[in-house]
Amino acid sequence: MAKGKKKIEIRPLDDRVLVEQCEAEERTAGGIVLPDTAKEKPQRGIIRAVGPGKLLDSGERGALSVKVGNEVFYGKYAGSEVEIDGETMQIMRESDILAVIEK
Repeated sequence: MAKGKKKIEIRPLDDRVLVEQCEAEERTAGGIVLPDTAKEKPQRGIIRAVGPGKLLDSGERGALSVKVGNEVFYGKYAGSEVEIDGETMQIMRESDILAVIEK
């Protein structure tokens, strides 16, 4: 990062989350090296920011079931891809997340 350049802070709205994509696989299970054009878009990432929760009819916020730092699987076409400080990230609704990876 350039000297004096401030890092962008992102706060998703409502039930949206910011997910940092994991790197695409470099090799197949059989050990074949994949060229950049053959790599599939990753469907796995780490949550870097979460919104306050969906606004309910009662006026209260519904709590999210994921938190910053969770590693997750999400749908292939989920969310919107954005670039933040040179990193490729996804902004998506919590409902687009398929599973949390337990370690």
